[in-house]
Amino acid sequence: MKATAKTANVNIEERRTQDIRPGDVVKVHQKIQEKGKTRIQIFEGMVLARKHGVEAGATITVRRVANGYGVEKIYPMYSPLIEKIEVVRRAKVRKAKLYYVRDKAQKELSKRMRAEMMRKDETPAEEVVSADTNHNESSN
Repeated sequence: MKATAKTANVNIEERRTQDIRPGDVVKVHQKIQEKGKTRIQIFEGMVLARKHGVEAGATITVRRVANGYGVEKIYPMYSPLIEKIEVVRRAKVRKAKLYYVRDKAQKELSKRMRAEMMRKDETPAEEVVSADTNHNESSN
């Protein structure tokens, strides 16, 4: 039994010179193999962290919000499964790791949910008050 590994050529120098920093919004084009066919899936999100510099095991953590849930993926920079990485937008940040964005998103979501619950609670009370005033006017 011979184990053969398919290796795709990754332009390491191109990836090494790509300036991907935390805070950037990137599109990662990932090759996905399903039922013998290969397709490209694009994952767009904010880079939270870049680890291990330019060495062979360098990774980036990308986060996006999909259907109300935060989704994070960790991509190896020099993986042959990554077709390309595009920088969509740059952002100036003061930290190397943006893990606080997770908590910030949770707080914002809970505030929004609390405001929505308050709105639902207020609506029936107004209807009851208006119904009572209409009833009082008709009995006079």
